[in-house]
Amino acid sequence: MARTRAADYDEKRHRILRTASELFAEHGYETASMAMVAEACGMSKPLLYHYYDSKSALLFDIIEVHLQDLIAAVDEADDGGAPPRARLNAVITALLEGYRDADSDHKVQINALSRLPEDQQGHLRAMERQLVERFAAILAAANPGLAPDGILLKPVTMSLFGMLNWHYMWFRPDGPVTREAYADMATTLILEGSRALTEAAADAEPERVPGA
Repeated sequence: MARTRAADYDEKRHRILRTASELFAEHGYETASMAMVAEACGMSKPLLYHYYDSKSALLFDIIEVHLQDLIAAVDEADDGGAPPRARLNAVITALLEGYRDADSDHKVQINALSRLPEDQQGHLRAMERQLVERFAAILAAANPGLAPDGILLKPVTMSLFGMLNWHYMWFRPDGPVTREAYADMATTLILEGSRALTEAAADAEPERVPGA
């Protein structure tokens, strides 16, 4: 007979994920153990294995849930009918808000995703690409000069993610810069900077000879 699922199963599973994420981020995925997770959750190892049968299963769920939350936040914030700058600012703000209270998830994603089996890595990297492609499309709409040959679009898009993905290294919730202010700053930097790049690229193109 199958074991009946407890009424608080999902709540406990969520707590396990949060605890494991913090331990993996603090101690490293390789060092943190299922015994450490069980102890931090105040449960036995056999009970922990009732929820997750391996450390890699925990790792996969931490990253997948984190990416699902980010994608959902960006989907909700993205208004295709908004002015280009406002649209970009909205999705940047949504991503930064998605990182709120998720520093450990983000560190685990960056540092430990490659520890997973290839098929699981492929699934998660497809989710990452989904986010990148959404931002690339919004950037191309905001600065059409990025789109014609695509040479500049990828490095500009990845530069934006570099700013956002690593902000946790310096950002402090009680610091002088709010998330909203940093979203505005990142929007301005990426738009004005990319416009300077596309204008420079256009100026560098050789003049076409009529009839050539």
